[in-house]
Amino acid sequence: MTLTLLHTSAVHVPVFDALRDAGHPGLVLRHVVQRELLDRAGVTGPESVAGDVEALLVVAVAEGATAVLCTCSTIGAVAESAGEALGIPVLRVDRPMAAAAVRAGRVTVLATYPATLEPTCALLAEEARKAGLPGAEVTTVLVEGAWERFEAGDRDGFLDLVAAAADAVTDTDAIVLAQGSMAGAVTRTTTPVPVLSSPRPGLAAAAAVAGY
Repeated sequence: MTLTLLHTSAVHVPVFDALRDAGHPGLVLRHVVQRELLDRAGVTGPESVAGDVEALLVVAVAEGATAVLCTCSTIGAVAESAGEALGIPVLRVDRPMAAAAVRAGRVTVLATYPATLEPTCALLAEEARKAGLPGAEVTTVLVEGAWERFEAGDRDGFLDLVAAAADAVTDTDAIVLAQGSMAGAVTRTTTPVPVLSSPRPGLAAAAAVAGY
């Protein structure tokens, strides 16, 4: 049972290793980090990296992957589509989170990278349709200055800005942290509104698909 994780930042590697150790011991993870995919997707759109993602999936299968988890919300839909075309199970890390969020009612999406907002909103709408729910009432918030902190390696500053943005949200039933890198902000918030992040439920779903 080997699960390949496709990342666009190396910061995700220890996070998912820790989640594996805590909840899925014995599951073999293979990490593939391709930062340039996010950089290009942010400039020319997620579809512009579809060919590269498909090529990475082909290699992953050749190297023994039972399933693939894409941990980047910006290119998650592209990865899923490529998996369907190749006939292999490919999951986007934020899908279980989105499924839970639309059942809560009104959703506020927080992101620190602009290109992540549109794919996340599309995913929420898709999950609402699948659940037979009316279109989710979604509000989006771009956390100003947070991405620059992330790029500079200032993890605490990055997470503090995300947490502050979550605490400032009102009139919502669930707060979605659109990027996996934002998950650490959950423990820094004081809001009574549920704050949802993707790494833990995403890995659990992928582990199940991988046959763990």
